[in-house]
Order: sequence, then structure tokens, then C-alpha cells
Amino acid sequence: MKQHTVTDSPYGPLTLVAEDGVLCGLYMSGQRHRPPEETFGVRDARPFTEAEEQLEAYFAGDLKDFTLALRLDGTPFQRAVWGRLREIPYGETRTYGELAEALGNPTASRAVGLANGRNPIGIVVPCHRVIGASGSLTGYGGGLERKKRLLDHERGTEEATLFQAPARTAP
Repeated sequence: MKQHTVTDSPYGPLTLVAEDGVLCGLYMSGQRHRPPEETFGVRDARPFTEAEEQLEAYFAGDLKDFTLALRLDGTPFQRAVWGRLREIPYGETRTYGELAEALGNPTASRAVGLANGRNPIGIVVPCHRVIGASGSLTGYGGGLERKKRLLDHERGTEEATLFQAPARTAP
């Protein structure tokens, strides 16, 4: 059974989706590859207490590693890429090529980029930490401005006033 809720964040509303109580989606408004709303299930905030608390701590700068149970549905290659994303330390970045090399296929940077763009659990699975070979901010489903702000937040270079704890929405 799928459930969802919408919670506020410094980056706009975030839609959290769970299947059988396990987080399987975190989508920003206007996000590329965002599934249709009708696939999110019933609106019910109950499964998301821990996710909202961890997101609140992350936005406040108090949490660097999420410890949520996740359900990442995708191809074996996509899941491998998403697993590598979770290994990128807070405040650091990797290139698509570095991820491809870490996966044992140094010529697969384009495929890594495609898998990165299909990440269903943004922020928690930190696809925003992947940059182009030149260090440029290339591609981000939530938009390059959000990507820059997330990276600046993690590096402590964005104004603290932008990162007040998000308000929780009622169930």
C-alpha cells in the first residue's frame, strides 16, 4: 500500500512517498522524472515521522547521514549507482566518471548520469553531489539552482537564514 505526504522545506514542498511504510520517493515540485500524483497512494503523514525529523535536522545543519530505511526500485545498474551516491560524504562531490570507475566501468559515465537523474529519493540519496568532469553543476532533476543551494548548504556557504527548520504539514 502506498502513502504520501507533502512537507515544507527550504527548497519548496517535498512529496514523500512510502510503500508498506518504507520511504520509496522524495520528489521536489517541478522535478524532472517526477511520477504522476495518482501513483503516490493515499495521503497519510503517519509513515513519515522519522523521515520528516531527519530532513528537518539535515536542513538545520545537524544531520549529515540519513539512517532511513529505503526502498529503491530500479534496474540493478540504477540501484548500484544509487548505492554509490549514498557513499559520497556530506559536503563532497564526485564526477559521473568517478562513479563509473567506482562501479568498475570507467566508460559508463553517461549511463551513470541517466541513472542519477532517475533517483527516486532525492536529498536522502544525494544525487546533488554529482558534478561534471570540469567541476560544473550539470543536470539535476530538481533544477540547477536547487543543486547549487544544496551543495552550498552542505559546505556551509549559504546564508543560515535560508535553512530554518521546515514546517510540518498536517496529515
